[in-house]
Amino acid sequence: MKLIGAGARDNYEYRELQTFWTVPNIITVLRFLAVPLFIRYIVLEDYAAATIVLVILGSTDWVDGYLARRLDQVSSVGKWLDPVADRLALIIVAITFVVAGIAPLWLLLAIVIPDGILLAFSLALFHGNPNLPVTNIGKIRTALLLVGTPLLLLHKALEPGEDWLAAIAYTILILGCVGHLLAWWGYMRGVWRKHLARRGQQPDNPAGSAVNGHTDG
Repeated sequence: MKLIGAGARDNYEYRELQTFWTVPNIITVLRFLAVPLFIRYIVLEDYAAATIVLVILGSTDWVDGYLARRLDQVSSVGKWLDPVADRLALIIVAITFVVAGIAPLWLLLAIVIPDGILLAFSLALFHGNPNLPVTNIGKIRTALLLVGTPLLLLHKALEPGEDWLAAIAYTILILGCVGHLLAWWGYMRGVWRKHLARRGQQPDNPAGSAVNGHTDG
């Protein structure tokens, strides 16, 4: 089974629903509503329970995309709701980790700073969301971060004596942060190219420009 694009039907033309009320969208909302529960467990220092919540958050991120394709419930709302919920959830989790002393500050900065720059760039050029498709590297980045964070939290729940688990978690998180930067650069280029296209212009040098390129990162 494919991990990226799982549930997709070959040679099938998907319709795009204009309603919020789809199974994948409801799962996305419920997933995001679990974030306060995660924070509560961290405050209570119940790291085992917090780890379980993070695992559920990560797994349902894959499930809602699978169901959207399998049930033919791809929606215009879901196209922006799912990535926005993912980004907000990851930022909140990263902030919680840093405040609780579970992860270093660089994890938060590596996520928040690129997102902040992309948001400002998008608002400046489009006064809102440029509606770029989620790229494969963006999906891989999210998956790595959603795997690395519960592993790091599991290390906290099992410590002391499980340093190998922390090493694995940090390796995955570093890869996720690198993927985040690559995805960010791809989206920045995509925003710029879409801005030029909207103005009826073409990039001067689409192959070699530092700001122009395909949106697939």
